[in-house]
Amino acid sequence: PRRGELLWDIGAGSGSIGIEWMLAHPTMRAIAIEADPTRAARIRRNGSACGVPGLAVVEGSAPQALAGLETPDAIFIGGGGSDTGVLDTALEALRAGGRLVANAVTLEMEALLLARHASLGGDLTRIALSRASPVGSMQAWRPAMPVSQWSWVKP
Repeated sequence: PRRGELLWDIGAGSGSIGIEWMLAHPTMRAIAIEADPTRAARIRRNGSACGVPGLAVVEGSAPQALAGLETPDAIFIGGGGSDTGVLDTALEALRAGGRLVANAVTLEMEALLLARHASLGGDLTRIALSRASPVGSMQAWRPAMPVSQWSWVKP
Protein backbone atom coordinates (compact mmCIF):
# COMPACT_ATOMS: atom_id res chain seq x y z
CA PRO A 1 0.00 0.00 0.00
CA ARG A 2 1.07 3.54 -0.81
CA ARG A 3 -0.34 6.54 0.99
CA GLY A 4 -3.59 7.87 -0.42
CA GLU A 5 -4.30 4.90 -2.66
CA LEU A 6 -7.65 3.25 -3.35
CA LEU A 7 -8.02 -0.55 -3.30
CA TRP A 8 -10.82 -2.60 -4.77
CA ASP A 9 -11.19 -5.91 -2.90
CA ILE A 10 -13.31 -8.06 -5.22
CA GLY A 11 -14.91 -11.05 -3.50
CA ALA A 12 -14.07 -9.46 -0.16
CA GLY A 13 -15.29 -12.29 2.12
CA SER A 14 -14.58 -11.04 5.65
CA GLY A 15 -13.09 -7.72 4.54
CA SER A 16 -9.64 -8.51 5.94
CA ILE A 17 -7.73 -7.30 2.86
CA GLY A 18 -9.45 -3.90 2.79
CA ILE A 19 -9.17 -3.56 6.57
CA GLU A 20 -5.42 -4.25 6.58
CA TRP A 21 -4.99 -1.91 3.60
CA MET A 22 -6.72 0.94 5.43
CA LEU A 23 -4.85 0.30 8.68
CA ALA A 24 -1.55 0.90 6.85
CA HIS A 25 -2.15 4.69 6.85
CA PRO A 26 -5.05 7.06 7.57
CA THR A 27 -5.11 8.23 3.91
CA MET A 28 -5.73 4.73 2.55
CA ARG A 29 -9.15 3.94 1.10
CA ALA A 30 -10.75 0.64 0.15
CA ILE A 31 -13.93 -0.61 -1.44
CA ALA A 32 -14.98 -4.16 -0.55
CA ILE A 33 -17.15 -5.73 -3.26
CA GLU A 34 -19.11 -8.72 -1.97
CA ALA A 35 -22.09 -10.55 -3.53
CA ASP A 36 -23.23 -12.39 -0.40
CA PRO A 37 -25.41 -10.18 1.87
CA THR A 38 -24.37 -12.04 5.04
CA ARG A 39 -20.70 -11.56 4.23
CA ALA A 40 -21.27 -7.90 3.28
CA ALA A 41 -22.84 -7.29 6.71
CA ARG A 42 -19.88 -9.07 8.34
CA ILE A 43 -17.44 -6.83 6.43
CA ARG A 44 -19.22 -3.73 7.78
CA ARG A 45 -19.05 -5.09 11.34
CA ASN A 46 -15.40 -6.12 10.96
CA GLY A 47 -14.43 -2.71 9.56
CA SER A 48 -16.02 -0.92 12.50
CA ALA A 49 -14.61 -3.36 15.06
CA CYS A 50 -11.09 -3.09 13.59
CA GLY A 51 -11.02 0.71 13.50
CA VAL A 52 -11.80 1.41 9.85
CA PRO A 53 -15.49 2.34 9.75
CA GLY A 54 -14.80 4.16 6.45
CA LEU A 55 -14.32 0.87 4.60
CA ALA A 56 -16.85 1.14 1.77
CA VAL A 57 -18.89 -1.96 1.02
CA VAL A 58 -20.58 -2.51 -2.33
CA GLU A 59 -23.06 -5.34 -2.11
CA GLY A 60 -23.37 -7.02 -5.49
CA SER A 61 -21.77 -9.34 -7.99
CA ALA A 62 -18.75 -8.40 -10.05
CA PRO A 63 -18.38 -7.34 -12.77
CA GLN A 64 -21.71 -5.48 -12.64
CA ALA A 65 -21.04 -4.11 -9.14
CA LEU A 66 -17.80 -2.49 -10.37
CA ALA A 67 -19.58 -0.09 -12.74
CA GLY A 68 -19.20 3.54 -11.73
CA LEU A 69 -16.67 2.95 -8.95
CA GLU A 70 -13.71 5.32 -8.63
CA THR A 71 -10.61 4.20 -10.56
CA PRO A 72 -8.50 1.98 -8.29
CA ASP A 73 -4.75 2.14 -7.68
CA ALA A 74 -4.74 -1.53 -6.70
CA ILE A 75 -7.10 -4.48 -7.02
CA PHE A 76 -7.21 -7.71 -5.07
CA ILE A 77 -9.38 -10.55 -6.38
CA GLY A 78 -9.99 -13.11 -3.70
CA GLY A 79 -13.30 -14.62 -4.79
CA GLY A 80 -15.45 -14.73 -7.88
CA GLY A 81 -12.55 -14.04 -10.21
CA SER A 82 -13.46 -16.91 -12.52
CA ASP A 83 -16.94 -15.45 -13.16
CA THR A 84 -17.36 -14.19 -16.70
CA GLY A 85 -15.93 -10.70 -17.19
CA VAL A 86 -14.55 -10.14 -13.67
CA LEU A 87 -10.85 -10.35 -14.52
CA ASP A 88 -11.25 -8.42 -17.80
CA THR A 89 -13.23 -5.64 -16.11
CA ALA A 90 -10.70 -5.39 -13.29
CA LEU A 91 -7.77 -5.16 -15.70
CA GLU A 92 -9.50 -2.46 -17.73
CA ALA A 93 -10.48 -0.43 -14.66
CA LEU A 94 -7.00 -0.36 -13.14
CA ARG A 95 -5.08 2.87 -13.71
CA ALA A 96 -1.69 2.83 -15.45
CA GLY A 97 0.96 1.79 -12.94
CA GLY A 98 -1.71 0.15 -10.78
CA ARG A 99 -1.25 -3.26 -9.24
CA LEU A 100 -3.45 -6.33 -9.40
CA VAL A 101 -3.15 -9.41 -7.22
CA ALA A 102 -5.47 -12.37 -7.81
CA ASN A 103 -5.66 -15.58 -5.80
CA ALA A 104 -6.90 -18.93 -7.08
CA VAL A 105 -7.81 -22.09 -5.21
CA THR A 106 -9.92 -23.59 -8.02
CA LEU A 107 -8.57 -25.09 -11.21
CA GLU A 108 -10.82 -22.78 -13.24
CA MET A 109 -9.40 -19.61 -11.69
CA GLU A 110 -5.88 -20.97 -11.83
CA ALA A 111 -6.31 -21.60 -15.58
CA LEU A 112 -7.36 -17.95 -16.04
CA LEU A 113 -4.35 -16.73 -14.09
CA LEU A 114 -1.96 -18.97 -16.03
CA ALA A 115 -3.36 -17.63 -19.31
CA ARG A 116 -3.02 -14.00 -18.15
CA HIS A 117 0.50 -14.62 -16.94
CA ALA A 118 1.36 -16.09 -20.36
CA SER A 119 -0.09 -13.10 -22.21
CA LEU A 120 0.71 -10.20 -19.86
CA GLY A 121 3.61 -11.35 -17.69
CA GLY A 122 3.77 -10.56 -14.01
CA ASP A 123 4.61 -12.97 -11.23
CA LEU A 124 3.12 -16.35 -10.34
CA THR A 125 3.46 -17.73 -6.84
CA ARG A 126 2.15 -20.94 -5.29
CA ILE A 127 1.44 -20.72 -1.57
CA ALA A 128 1.03 -23.98 0.34
CA LEU A 129 0.56 -24.45 4.06
CA SER A 130 0.33 -27.50 6.27
CA ARG A 131 -0.70 -27.81 9.89
CA ALA A 132 0.32 -30.41 12.41
CA SER A 133 -2.55 -32.58 13.57
CA PRO A 134 -2.93 -35.89 15.40
CA VAL A 135 -2.36 -39.21 13.68
CA GLY A 136 -3.00 -41.73 16.37
CA SER A 137 -0.68 -40.86 19.25
CA MET A 138 1.69 -38.89 16.99
CA GLN A 139 1.56 -35.77 14.79
CA ALA A 140 1.63 -35.38 11.02
CA TRP A 141 1.31 -32.56 8.50
CA ARG A 142 -2.14 -32.01 6.96
CA PRO A 143 -2.01 -29.82 3.86
CA ALA A 144 -4.43 -26.93 3.35
CA MET A 145 -5.63 -26.04 -0.13
CA PRO A 146 -2.74 -24.40 -2.04
CA VAL A 147 -3.27 -20.89 -3.40
CA SER A 148 -1.94 -19.80 -6.78
CA GLN A 149 -1.34 -16.06 -6.93
CA TRP A 150 -0.79 -13.84 -9.94
CA SER A 151 0.49 -10.30 -9.42
CA TRP A 152 0.82 -7.77 -12.21
CA VAL A 153 1.51 -4.05 -12.71
CA LYS A 154 -0.43 -2.33 -15.50
CA PRO A 155 1.91 -0.58 -17.93
